[in-house]
Amino acid sequence: MTVFRPKLKRTIPSIERMYDIILSPVVTEKSTAASESNQVIFNIAWTATKSEVQIAVEKLFGVKVKSVNTLVRKGKITRFRGRLGSHSNVKRAIVTLSEGHSIDVTAGVVK
Repeated sequence: MTVFRPKLKRTIPSIERMYDIILSPVVTEKSTAASESNQVIFNIAWTATKSEVQIAVEKLFGVKVKSVNTLVRKGKITRFRGRLGSHSNVKRAIVTLSEGHSIDVTAGVVK
């Protein structure tokens, strides 16, 4: 018995939504090491899907995206002067770019 599953329609987000999807680039030792293999890591919105992230990166940075992997980094419980605190959970996207394309997130904004 086969089950009919309709294909999900990929909606193209508006420009405002694209800027809401990509929150910030992640600049760490691990992310700079990943940039050598054509990967860029971004903090993204909780409601963002892989296809929305792919479209947003392609439109905002003018590059071709090969694949997108998402993950949720759980926040840690911290102590400061005997008081408990916590870091927030963060959703990240690891974007793999096609050959010949690159994004330099460490250079900053050029006007």
